[in-house]
Amino acid sequence: MARIAGIDLPKAKRVHIALTYVYGIGHTTAQKVCQRVGIAEERRVNDLTEDEVTKLREEIERGGIQVEGDLRRVEGLNVKRLIEINCYRGQRHRRGLPTRGQRTKTNARTRRGRKRVTVAGKKVATK
Repeated sequence: MARIAGIDLPKAKRVHIALTYVYGIGHTTAQKVCQRVGIAEERRVNDLTEDEVTKLREEIERGGIQVEGDLRRVEGLNVKRLIEINCYRGQRHRRGLPTRGQRTKTNARTRRGRKRVTVAGKKVATK
């Protein structure tokens, strides 16, 4: 069982694909790590020896790649800083709206959530 940065890599997948399951490692970084360690692209995770898994772990740590908890914490602190200094992006984060200039009149359902149905004539009568 290959375990890197607290993540169990899927056994049947190729090594450079399985490394992308670790938060903070994409396709390009995974390929570079495999090249540095000397693992061929067609190798699968269940074919790796313990020594190779250890080399992968060390290369990720040595390469200065922030992964998993450290990266999530840094990103969370960045968002908190933006909210705290009350900049435009921070205001958008606080309201749960897109931060990079996308339109919100029709799209942005991912950030805004499910569409609310308005009911006509639902005014509350006051006495």
